[in-house]
Amino acid sequence: MNIILIGAGNLATNLGKALFNANHKILQVYSRTAESANSLAKILKSEPVTDFSKLRNDADIYILAVKDSVLEEVAEQVVKGREGRMFVHTAGSMPMSVIHADRAGVFYPMQTFSKYKEVDFTVIPCFVEVSYKPDLIMLKMLASTISDTIYELNSENRKYLHLSAVFCCNFVNHCYAMGAQLLKEHGNLPFSVMLPLIEETASKLHYLSPKEAQTGPAVRWDENVINKQMDLLSENPNMKQIYQLLSQSIHDDQL
Repeated sequence: MNIILIGAGNLATNLGKALFNANHKILQVYSRTAESANSLAKILKSEPVTDFSKLRNDADIYILAVKDSVLEEVAEQVVKGREGRMFVHTAGSMPMSVIHADRAGVFYPMQTFSKYKEVDFTVIPCFVEVSYKPDLIMLKMLASTISDTIYELNSENRKYLHLSAVFCCNFVNHCYAMGAQLLKEHGNLPFSVMLPLIEETASKLHYLSPKEAQTGPAVRWDENVINKQMDLLSENPNMKQIYQLLSQSIHDDQL
């Protein structure tokens, strides 16, 4: 499939590589900075572009992988003069309607991406949506060339999917950051001492639900331990409040 990729950030880089490795043709890579466009285009054996007017009009699909805050504005520029083509964005929290085109869609690979760490796209679930029903087969076919798991999901439900991802990824990672801070301040221990614990907890989720896998003082509602640990956090009120709220939520979830 002939593709034009709009964006050169973390997601665009990983998605572009996956599509390229699946033998799709990336005709052009757009970025507002020449350095980013050139860097990714070189990897994808593509043409770098920094001007919307220079985008080709003959791609099978235009994939917009840009920040949510500029998505609608960028979509307007990309669609202009290319009506009749298919345009999809990759944002989990943005509705399909931000693309004002007859053939709009969403191609959301749910994963956390870093530009310099390649991921195995085959295990990443991809969520798709289209405004023009005949495009659904085309978009699913495209997704199936890089992922083994594809779901059709509308914009309303995708908002909650993205919210779930924030809890399961971003908030959990912030808890790791707080744990790392405590280790450094009290014993100067490396965060690596937590990795076996983290990996064992994550591995249990392959056969247990998160609720079933939950352990710790909040599950038992061991107030002796909970109160002592909250006292240890007295000089960090934000962390103490998070500890208290999470402990109460874990306890309530077990009732």
